[in-house]
Amino acid sequence: MRPVSRFSLLAGSAFGLSLLSACGDKAAAPAAPPPPSVAVITVAPGEVNVSSELPGRTEASRVAQVRARTAGIVLQRVYREGSEVKAGEVLFRIDPAQFQASFDSTQAAVAKAEANLAQADLKVKRYKPLLAAQAVSQQEYDDAATAQKQAGADLASAKAARTNAGLTLGYATVTAPISGRISRALVTEGALVGQGEATPMATVQTLDPIYVTITQSSAELLALQKALASGKLKSAGSGAARVTLLTEDGQPYPQAGKLLFADVSVDESTGTVAMRAEFPNPQRTLLPGMYVRARLEQGVNAAAIKVPQQAVVRGPEGSSVLIVSADNKVQAQPVTASAADGQNWIVSSGLKGGERIIVEGFQKAKPGTTVKPLPWQAAGASAAGAVASAPAAK
Repeated sequence: MRPVSRFSLLAGSAFGLSLLSACGDKAAAPAAPPPPSVAVITVAPGEVNVSSELPGRTEASRVAQVRARTAGIVLQRVYREGSEVKAGEVLFRIDPAQFQASFDSTQAAVAKAEANLAQADLKVKRYKPLLAAQAVSQQEYDDAATAQKQAGADLASAKAARTNAGLTLGYATVTAPISGRISRALVTEGALVGQGEATPMATVQTLDPIYVTITQSSAELLALQKALASGKLKSAGSGAARVTLLTEDGQPYPQAGKLLFADVSVDESTGTVAMRAEFPNPQRTLLPGMYVRARLEQGVNAAAIKVPQQAVVRGPEGSSVLIVSADNKVQAQPVTASAADGQNWIVSSGLKGGERIIVEGFQKAKPGTTVKPLPWQAAGASAAGAVASAPAAK
């Protein structure tokens, strides 16, 4: 057996130490972290109704003031204040004694005139054969015929006076001119009304349907007309435009309305055009004078791109979205998003369709980093729908 030299022992020990050191370094090296996951959707053009949210005020579709049309003392208020009344329903009663007496007097005058006319008729009938037999003169017959005509005129005058007295008597019973909700009484029992003027007694307003007067700036209206003329937008339809409401508390009104007309001129002081919409109001939820926000459908954009509002990042330099490229790299893309459609922004420039944009996970995604895109699922949406709207990249 050959003796082992000291040099050989030292070399072997050094080689073993180097192997142990290398194994230790390899075990201590940390593994690379996986790319962060982000929720994305794939945008695609689609048809969107172009609507404008405009301020407006509600007003009754019909308003009528109840006034005393004859002078007298109010005897009774018949209706219940704030209730619904029908056209022709009795509201007040004015003391009719004087008007009844006048009516009875004219009734008697009519009876007297009828008797005089009957007497004149009989006289003419008697004189006619006597005139043929020359028993009476032509003058006497002519006088009888003239008296007959005058008696007929007196009867007509008496009947007209009776009609006028009947109207005055009828005015003592004050009725509702229209159907609707009536206000509080403006007079009480015992008040003298109609003395020299038609005294206001109450107001009746028709609340179903109810009108909403909305205003839109002439600049917005002109821009809309240009977009329709250029073909960028198409008309929402030849019928009445559909209108929806947001009430003062920000809640949507359950009934949809229709636009009736737009004014023919621009208000010089405000630069706006007034429009009127009509809404059903069966529960009387809307009252005259309320402030509302009206959403008016004015056109259809057949190639609009919608993205969730949370996907749009707004900064000092404008709006942008984060796009995930084919190699899963994050890129910032400036966009123009000035119109809203529910919980989405309508992007008018910056996107063409087919881009994958990040909706959730912004804190993990910075431009230039690699991410793992996953389909985004909106609240209330099905998983299948979310996967279909945003397929994950392979």
